[in-house]
Amino acid sequence: MRIERLAIPVALIGIFASCSAPRKLRESEARYARLDSLYTSTEAQRRKCEEDAARAAAAYKDKLENMSEQQTQLKANNSQMLDHLKELSVISSSQAESIKKSLDNIGAKDAYIKDLQSAIARKDSLNMQLVMNLKGAIGNMDDKDINIKVEKGVVYIDISDKLLFKSGSYEVADRAKEVLGKVAKVLINQPDIEFMVEGHTDNVPYRPNVLLDNWDLSVKRATSVVRILQNQYNIPASRMTAAGRSEFIPVASNDTPEGRAANRRTRIVILPQLDQFFKLLEKPAN
Repeated sequence: MRIERLAIPVALIGIFASCSAPRKLRESEARYARLDSLYTSTEAQRRKCEEDAARAAAAYKDKLENMSEQQTQLKANNSQMLDHLKELSVISSSQAESIKKSLDNIGAKDAYIKDLQSAIARKDSLNMQLVMNLKGAIGNMDDKDINIKVEKGVVYIDISDKLLFKSGSYEVADRAKEVLGKVAKVLINQPDIEFMVEGHTDNVPYRPNVLLDNWDLSVKRATSVVRILQNQYNIPASRMTAAGRSEFIPVASNDTPEGRAANRRTRIVILPQLDQFFKLLEKPAN
């Protein structure tokens, strides 16, 4: 009788174990399916970015080749025209030489313009690569929480304050530090890049306490992010600028809760390398 009483719990343990194993297997399969779907989506985005970059590069290369051929043909036509004018004694040799120099100067300016166009195309390509690296590092996060885009040749990373801060606070939440770490990993691998961290608020007045108003709150939030990037992720302070924009550059209407939520954000702006651009402008001394 005692043996029978012991046999019953043993049998129940066996039944529960047999039920638990399939459940764990189903959970693992479901998790694998989610990860596989995320990988497929990210890989598709990566391939699309690479294809777009390849098409843009090919189109630009064809355009440069066509411009080069046109310039060569134009020089040949100019030389023929000058030779013909000299044969007709319409202009003197000195006048022909002067015209030739003027035409050569025009050709030099055309080459300079092509250099500028090439530099701009190279910058656009680098921006596209940077955006692709950032999206790949961050993964499939909700665009309402983090948005990476290029506008007028500048890369912007917008992070919602819902992800970074509690309402009215400038202390970065623990769960947000993981996202900042992923962004920092990409930025630290681009040592030539400088960037500005901007704090933005909605138009709801800040209740005076330690801070005075939304100006103070936006600046404090920017400096909080900069300190984490510097102290925890070792990005050199010389590459960063902290700025507050308060409520004055909204991206949505402040008349609705959704609009105010969109306006409360922290923006990382990849600063253009203006020194390199100005060097190009200084190039044609003649």
